[in-house]
Amino acid sequence: MNSGISTGKATLVGLLAILFWSSIVGLIRGVSASLGATGGAALIYTVASLLLLATVGPTRVRAMPRRYLVWGSVLFVAYEMCLALSIGYAHTNRQAIEVGMVNYLWPAMTMVFAILFNGQRARWTIVPGLVLAIGGICWVLGGDAGLELAAMAANVQDNPLSYGLAFAGTLIWASYCTITAKYAEGKNGVTLFFMLTALALWIKYLVVGGEAMRFSAQALIYLALAAAAMGFGYAAWNVGILHGNMTILAGASYFIPVLSAGLAALVLDTPLSLAFWQGAALVCAGSILCWLATRR
Repeated sequence: MNSGISTGKATLVGLLAILFWSSIVGLIRGVSASLGATGGAALIYTVASLLLLATVGPTRVRAMPRRYLVWGSVLFVAYEMCLALSIGYAHTNRQAIEVGMVNYLWPAMTMVFAILFNGQRARWTIVPGLVLAIGGICWVLGGDAGLELAAMAANVQDNPLSYGLAFAGTLIWASYCTITAKYAEGKNGVTLFFMLTALALWIKYLVVGGEAMRFSAQALIYLALAAAAMGFGYAAWNVGILHGNMTILAGASYFIPVLSAGLAALVLDTPLSLAFWQGAALVCAGSILCWLATRR
């Protein structure tokens, strides 16, 4: 291959990206516990930007389509802020994992947005797929009670900011994916977008204020791991989608919710109930069904 890397190796690199991304929830939570929700996130995206500069390289702004540059920047920054702050603002580690699970409604929503705005054709199975994904989120939010509306409502009311940011993030990322597919023309602005995200978070930290940063060896380890997972995750995914087997990568990506919950539970030493895992499985199943509904 002209790329210098075989399809198999590129696919393996892409699968590593899925592993990196699956660790994000637990690592962001670990950073925010010591460095604060806003300051910790700002540091993560700052270090990740440096890693992306070294791996992916700087973004060639002049070569990027204007619509993608403008809307891609706005949507990417908004999503990453929603993701990081929703996890950082969670009251408990269990809540942070639940918030992360709400974020994984985006694959199903991306398929819906592709149908509505990009003319993507789909079979009728998109409907039960979306119902399954949303039902899985509701199951997770019900806590140990499972699919119980009263328990779900009480859980969300405990911290509407975190859950609201997470849900807003799913819609924003689905919009970003839709815009990217329509206007990006194969260009990749991820390095620039990460730098803009770091800048936005630092502005928020300096203007609005944030929690005090308590640096320690553990905090720095979490920071390094979170930034590496972010930066190397996007870099590895870029290799995978350019030179690897996209069928394998797309299929594997829909198992991120379960893998993410497992890694977060391990990193944060937080046991999860059977009801949580049932909900997570439904989210995966719904996302896969939505994906299959759009396949020819």
